[in-house]
Amino acid sequence: MIAQVAGRLAAKQADRVMIHTAGGVGYEIVVPLGVMERLPAVGETVSLATELVVREDGWSLYGFQDDAGRRFFQRLIGVSGVGPKIAIALMSALGVERGARAVKERNIALLASVSGIGKKTAERLALELADKLGEFDEAAGAVVPGGGAAEAALHALERLGYATVEADGALRRAFAADGGSGADTETLVRRALQLLTTG
Repeated sequence: MIAQVAGRLAAKQADRVMIHTAGGVGYEIVVPLGVMERLPAVGETVSLATELVVREDGWSLYGFQDDAGRRFFQRLIGVSGVGPKIAIALMSALGVERGARAVKERNIALLASVSGIGKKTAERLALELADKLGEFDEAAGAVVPGGGAAEAALHALERLGYATVEADGALRRAFAADGGSGADTETLVRRALQLLTTG
């Protein structure tokens, strides 16, 4: 199992990054939007907690800011009908702390608002995980706080009528274009709107 990858951030793409380790290996890692937001500039050193998902059609590596993010991801994909893609979408839209709280409070409407999660999947998440996410109350709040600029920008775009997946994609492209380092919510919304309106 690959539990952590550390090295030089070689590239940022829409939903993934490339990290070159000191040993000369380059790892392609899919990350949630909140992790993309907190990454340093290309060329800087970075360390991500990772989870390797092995399937018949291939192996994929998913990266998180810390172990709390990785454990939350593990819990999500342990639910029947919830694959890595849906788990990453939920973590991108809600973050660890807010996502865990939505599950524990059985907030079906909020969970179902995430792209790829319908009412039945939201109900299954609440049913299977509501009593198993207590560890994320403090851990996630301390290390991966909700309410980051990217999350706020995502919600602003949703309020403007853009679908979650469309808004998420635009924000990821904005980060990939220039790193998005230190950008506030207003700047991120403006960049994403430019991408959405120009295609």
